[in-house]
Amino acid sequence: MTSDRDFHGPNLGYILELYDRFRDDPDSVDETTRRLFQRWKPTLSERTPQRTTLDLLPLSKAADLAQAIRSRGYLAAKLDPLGSRPIDDPSLTLGAHNLSANELRGLPAEIIGLEAEDAWDAVGRLRSIYSQHIGYDYGHIRIPAERTWLYQAAESGRFRTPTDESKLLERLTQVEAFELFLHRLYPGKTRFSVEGLDMLIPMLDEIVGAAARETICAILVGMAHRGRLNVLAHVLQKPYGEIFAEFRDPKGRATTWDELGWTGDVKYHMGGYKSPKEGQKADLVIRIPANPSHLELVNPYVLGMARAADEGVDEPGPPKYFENASLPILIHGDASFVGQGIVSETLNLSRLAGYSTSGTLHIIANNQLGFTATDDELRSSQHASDLAKGFEMPVIHVNADDPLACIEAARTAFAYRQEFHKDFVVNLIGYRRYGHNEGDEPRFTQPVMYQAIDQHPTVRQLWASRLEAEERAEEMLQERLSELQAVNEKLDAEKELDEPVPQPPPRGAAQKVKTSVPLKRLKELNQSLLEFPENFHLNSKLKKSVERRRVLLDNSSSAIDWATAEELAFASILQDGVPIRLTGEDSARGTFSQRHAVFYDAETGGKHIPLQKIPQASASFEILNSPLSEAGAVGFEVGYNVQAPERLVLWEAQYGDFVNNAQTMLDEFLLAGRAKWGLTPSLVMLLPHGNEGMGPDHSSARIERFLGLAAETNVRIAYPSTAAQYFHLLRRQALLLETDPLPLIVFTPKGLLRHPLVNSPAKLLAESHWQSVIDDPELPKTRKDVENLLLCSGRIYVDLVTSDLRKENPDDAIVRIEQLYPFPKQAIKEIVESYPNLQSVIWVQEEALNMGAWDFMHPRLRELLTHDGLPLIYVGRPESSSPAEGSSTLHRINQQALIEQAFEIEKQIQTPSVVKERG
Repeated sequence: MTSDRDFHGPNLGYILELYDRFRDDPDSVDETTRRLFQRWKPTLSERTPQRTTLDLLPLSKAADLAQAIRSRGYLAAKLDPLGSRPIDDPSLTLGAHNLSANELRGLPAEIIGLEAEDAWDAVGRLRSIYSQHIGYDYGHIRIPAERTWLYQAAESGRFRTPTDESKLLERLTQVEAFELFLHRLYPGKTRFSVEGLDMLIPMLDEIVGAAARETICAILVGMAHRGRLNVLAHVLQKPYGEIFAEFRDPKGRATTWDELGWTGDVKYHMGGYKSPKEGQKADLVIRIPANPSHLELVNPYVLGMARAADEGVDEPGPPKYFENASLPILIHGDASFVGQGIVSETLNLSRLAGYSTSGTLHIIANNQLGFTATDDELRSSQHASDLAKGFEMPVIHVNADDPLACIEAARTAFAYRQEFHKDFVVNLIGYRRYGHNEGDEPRFTQPVMYQAIDQHPTVRQLWASRLEAEERAEEMLQERLSELQAVNEKLDAEKELDEPVPQPPPRGAAQKVKTSVPLKRLKELNQSLLEFPENFHLNSKLKKSVERRRVLLDNSSSAIDWATAEELAFASILQDGVPIRLTGEDSARGTFSQRHAVFYDAETGGKHIPLQKIPQASASFEILNSPLSEAGAVGFEVGYNVQAPERLVLWEAQYGDFVNNAQTMLDEFLLAGRAKWGLTPSLVMLLPHGNEGMGPDHSSARIERFLGLAAETNVRIAYPSTAAQYFHLLRRQALLLETDPLPLIVFTPKGLLRHPLVNSPAKLLAESHWQSVIDDPELPKTRKDVENLLLCSGRIYVDLVTSDLRKENPDDAIVRIEQLYPFPKQAIKEIVESYPNLQSVIWVQEEALNMGAWDFMHPRLRELLTHDGLPLIYVGRPESSSPAEGSSTLHRINQQALIEQAFEIEKQIQTPSVVKERG
């Protein structure tokens, strides 16, 4: 045995066996067991085993009782500050084990595992540890070393060390005075008060102080709006004046429309940053990113930030991970922790390679209500924290009105995280002094609960009473209120307000970057990418393609396919010193077996990642198969990207349709984050798109949704049609990371990945550049002969140019819009004007009328063509609630009809049709 706890719950045979071993050799058992047998032994000889069994039975029952208290004692803990009865559990009673107090008094304390007069006293001590104002919920922890550490930490009391009682009273006074002052000055104004969970601030103080004593360089705090203003004021030390200015909402604040569309956000969504003070020993920064009203959405975002802070990327190969460089803290709501699926997605990241963060501390700010919904209406589990148990995270439930218990919970959580580099959850159970917000009336729906709250003293008052310092505590409160009043009286709201309005990038930056790479350099990179370790057994199906690539760049006319162009782009970017992180669903191989960024030895399974081995690289490369999650995985990458904007970060969907599940993350952080919070993300999203008869869920990356969110140049949206275009697009993004960062949405091919028309001659990689619009390269006749200009984007182009109708209609030109946003107005205008005899402009898409790019393109093209008086005609599928046909046969019929409409528009326009519309 290795600990007192390992002696609990023994069967009778095991105890007898131990006693026999002790009798033969006392050193054969551990010291605790040895002390037990020195004080106690079977009273009868071996010739009367029945009597011995009767003596041992109470011993076994006592051990079972002790184990029940340890594993389920939290169910009897007094966790509700408002005094509701504990849940309790019958296994915690003497009767459940057929034990009496007298029997326990006759047994040694060692059987319980604590030092005491006897087992009865030891059980009492055990109850005082496990069933008071703190509940240790550890029974689900599978790893023995962790269980041992957790139970010993609880029973030894090593985290119940003395606290500066006066300092704690002062802190609680600060917290309460701040809320009280705002409530008096701005009655009914929404602030999402922390009152009822005031101990959250001292708990964070404890964690921050402990982190400062370690090697941790950054603390990243994700939280919803409950208590955010108090945390900003007292943990990040945001000046009171700035907060008061936000409440005053001065007319001069930067909310007028500007070039970048700055709108700002409500005060309880905004973030904050605390940098080290001059002369401060610990180089510790604290950051709270902004978070929308989707309470838990920030969770994976914060973990992505932490992972980026933990990685070194300035050397070739995989990133170097620095254990414990940052500390993520997530403060959850009780209703949202169990109710919002993003939480589960986030918890699942905790121990995944490439996503882990040396452990996250979770604090559930549990006010026992949703908006108006009660616990019974919010969850099927007993506790708000029970979801975490499925991920084997230790949980402490603690009464928010017991300051010492709260401090112990914070210390335990941090110490466990430091010891095992794993997540820990503290369920801080309190209440909500007001309604969901300060203008809400909670007594409509919780009259009894709020009768109790109205009569319930604050934790500051309770702590002052415990210290017998009520009079001094009241003086301290009035002093604090006076200080706040003085700040408010001197406030110049217009001057004090500080908003993170982003600065516009240099004009024309995107047009000035050079993306071409000399053929000699491409050839050298290609050869390096094809070097394999000695004795590496390549899959036989891949050998031919690898051998073909060896001579691929011997001349400038060699055809480069999509995947090769991508790999060469990545290699050249690494050579330029820009780190790359590519994650996604099956991204290592690629959904369509096109990428093979990771080769696996056919005999050993060993990995070879060429982009981590090429000698030309001067920065790291990382590629990961992400979990089958969109919102959580995308949120992680957005956070990683914002924390490390100098790195090229890409996320790829298995099929573009799946990005639907991350829509909220895209709306809030990626596409509106700059206008609301001043973020400058540059995440690249690779979304396979195209109607190829694969059904409604494998056809559309929802072009229309991204275009609907595009405004004030907040994103780049592209649908490249060739490998060279993709090559230049990736390189342009990498070269603009620091001068003109924007998210890049790329709609990528599926069935066309290996199509000859998608391939590009090597010369275009070496000499060309990104083209937002591509004119018709193979006009049947001259430009003067063209009467119909077909505008399209993406894969429909291949169907148009390979149709037999193309040759039959020499008066048609086909032009590709490669960049959908920012809208390439000038490039389109120049092409339109280059055809002097145009009679009509036709927009062709394979998506439905209410999908794809049409709704976005229609008014812009209409405006562009107004001067020329040219008709604008739509050709595509009719309106539909579903993005594609489920039948491949029906798909082919409709696709062919669509192509015919495009080429025979004059004939078709005279008859009713379901696939055309005049602009």
